[in-house]
Amino acid sequence: MTRVWPSSAGILLNPVARELLGGSTPAKTTLPRTSLPAGVYELNTADYAKLLNAYPVLRDLPDTLLTKLRDTAQRIEAPAGQRLFDDGSPCARFPLLVDGCVRVSKSSPDGHELRLYLLNPGESCAITAVALLGETAFPASGTADTRVTLFGLLRRVFLELIQESPAFRVFVFRFLSQRMAHLMTLVDDVAFRRVDQRLASHLLLQKELDTTTHQKLADELGTSREVVSRILESFQEAGMIRLGRKRIEILDREALDRVHQVQPQ
Repeated sequence: MTRVWPSSAGILLNPVARELLGGSTPAKTTLPRTSLPAGVYELNTADYAKLLNAYPVLRDLPDTLLTKLRDTAQRIEAPAGQRLFDDGSPCARFPLLVDGCVRVSKSSPDGHELRLYLLNPGESCAITAVALLGETAFPASGTADTRVTLFGLLRRVFLELIQESPAFRVFVFRFLSQRMAHLMTLVDDVAFRRVDQRLASHLLLQKELDTTTHQKLADELGTSREVVSRILESFQEAGMIRLGRKRIEILDREALDRVHQVQPQ
């Protein structure tokens, strides 16, 4: 049976998520590894090397900050599908991802999910940075898209790095800028373009369509699986695509491009 831990906001979180959000386990601990919540571990030499390899910007930190980072960060592992943080939950740690992929998304009251972006190794999580800098709750949720390994950095250490390392500050704010530009494009698409236009554009931009599903496309577009299935069937009837099991083959890119470029009414 999976243990759950209550957060300060009254939300039930699993041990991995609670540790990422800032649980009661001390950041620097001399307790044996078995005393930490499931999926959370102390850093060892191999972890430290892996962290510096994924985030080269950390190599230029002053020795005092590097020591503090190494002494306070904890390695967190989570399986695919594991919720790492919830929309509205408290935020106390900054994730430095070294393996896997995290899906950051926003959900509607009726359960539809809109993917905001994917966090990959070596990148800065804009949602977490905003929450830590503003001392606010998470404005979205994060889920392990694959099995992930990350290092949780305490808020006070994250802020010290921001204040004392120009290179780290530029690294964080560069990703904030990039994510903001992406989110503005996403808002424009959702607000002003039809779902069929967005779906046509999405299909044209995908390099591999061999493993996609109607539900995955729906999650990425922030709509329902039924809507996506209906539009895909209309594309197939028009000869633009061919549908198979977890596979979509594009037959007429020019026709799809015409759908994508139609001006909204």
